[in-house]
Amino acid sequence: MAEREPNALPCAPDQTRSATTGFMDLENPEYAYMFGFLQADGHLSKGTGQKGRMTVELSARDVDILREFQRLTPYNSSITGRTRTTNFAASHETSIWTLCALEARTKLNELGLPYGRKSRTITPPRVPFSQRDYLRGVIDADGSVGFTAKGFPFISLTTASAAIGAYLCFHAGRITGAERSLKRNARDGIFNILYTKEAAQKLATHLYYPGCLSLDRKRTAAAHLSTWSRPANMRVAPDRRRWTPSEDRLLLALNNDAAAAKELGRTEKSCYVRLWRLRTGKTPLPADA
Repeated sequence: MAEREPNALPCAPDQTRSATTGFMDLENPEYAYMFGFLQADGHLSKGTGQKGRMTVELSARDVDILREFQRLTPYNSSITGRTRTTNFAASHETSIWTLCALEARTKLNELGLPYGRKSRTITPPRVPFSQRDYLRGVIDADGSVGFTAKGFPFISLTTASAAIGAYLCFHAGRITGAERSLKRNARDGIFNILYTKEAAQKLATHLYYPGCLSLDRKRTAAAHLSTWSRPANMRVAPDRRRWTPSEDRLLLALNNDAAAAKELGRTEKSCYVRLWRLRTGKTPLPADA
């Protein structure tokens, strides 16, 4: 898949119709970012006939990113504001970007922005796209960047889409070397994917490069992550060694923690726990077991 450096797109809302041919070319970093953001935080709705709209509603403090989306979109669109009461504030000001053009909505839908409810069904694009810019858009919309209560740098993503979660784990794993497994929360069925400390620093540097299109506050937060240094007395936890199907088969065949530990170069405790999980169905049995 394409990996591109930033190229500013000289678009303006008053461009002629002929300029729409490059709209949502996801190999362009700005469009890749914009599409990731829209997948996570946009809403595509149908009306009667060919009517419909695509809307994004954000806190008024983030209106600048909506203006950037308007700049990148060679169709008529509008940005309006409203004030409403929420569970967290008696008066909350938001900004709403609205795009109604059928041609634009059709393009977004074809690329993978569904109409209606979409949180579980969105997937990474199936066309070449600028990967880190797309993921930065998703994280700007549905993720967090900053420091934990203990002062550790972190980047996290909250998503209901298994495909988006898996793609972040794959891409971030290549960049940071940190492996993450996907597991939905029992309470709400959501994936919470978290990177901390050095892994968060590496990922922040990769995603939020100089001059990239992003939310100002998250770009600033990402830059601050580099100020953290691991204390001299803080040990580095070793990478978790994942079990392979061949190891599981050997463990089941031996059916003995101590013998398996010697054969596999693992601790007896880890072999005991893994064998218990396999025998009780907590972990699926390997093929042909």
